Amino acid sequence: MSRHFKAKIINNLSLNGKNGLLSMEPLEPVINPEPGQFYMIGVSNSHDPFLKRPFSFFRKTSEGIQFLYEVRGRGTMMMKGFRGGEVINILGPLGKGYPEPGGDKTPLLIAGGIGIASVFSLVEAFAKRAYVFYGARDKEGLLMLDELEGLAGELIISTDDGSMGEKGTVVDVLNDFLTSDGSTELAEVFSLLTSYLIYACGPKPMLEAVSRIALGRGIKGYISAEENMACGVGACLGCAIKVKSQTLALCYKMVCKDGPVFPIEEILW
Repeated sequence: MSRHFKAKIINNLSLNGKNGLLSMEPLEPVINPEPGQFYMIGVSNSHDPFLKRPFSFFRKTSEGIQFLYEVRGRGTMMMKGFRGGEVINILGPLGKGYPEPGGDKTPLLIAGGIGIASVFSLVEAFAKRAYVFYGARDKEGLLMLDELEGLAGELIISTDDGSMGEKGTVVDVLNDFLTSDGSTELAEVFSLLTSYLIYACGPKPMLEAVSRIALGRGIKGYISAEENMACGVGACLGCAIKVKSQTLALCYKMVCKDGPVFPIEEILW
């Protein structure tokens, strides 16, 4: 099966002033996506704009595939105008998704704003096992809360302005969670922290802060990196990020081809 395919728009639901939920039905057999992978979506059937836009796989439904999006520029504004019945060009699924946790590790899923699009299908896959930390600047930036409530083992909401959930960043709330039991003996603390596995997607400052917390506490995990992409397959070299090599020397990897999911300890911020 080819990763290039056409899809028919089923509906394009506006969630608020800047976010939407796009549902589409592939018109031919396609490869099943994994949590953390992404697609390149053509926002126009003409050559203007020429480049497709990258979007995280949100979830699969009985009708097809869904994507959460945020209007940020011309391409996503055109996407907002999609109507049911339109046929668009898609490339995907692409990249490497989130590995499954080994053993009996408890998943900690951290999402900032539209970053929930990447981890949502992972929440579904964990079926009530995961703690989900979801934060945004304000309550308008929190998406699909009703669906998350029914899927997460525990859903912990935060907003920077305190308009919903705990007041503070999702990083603050995560740090409080990990340090909440100061009376526990050191050996028990170590056992508790190493039983967690972090998965995170959101703005780069959030990912850097989560990574530093994880590395400082010896918690393993994965982050989904975001960079501007032109091709989605590693040809244009436009989404290179700095990573550690096995010899600890500086090297570069492509977010689209080598990621977008990377082990926390691999990224150089």
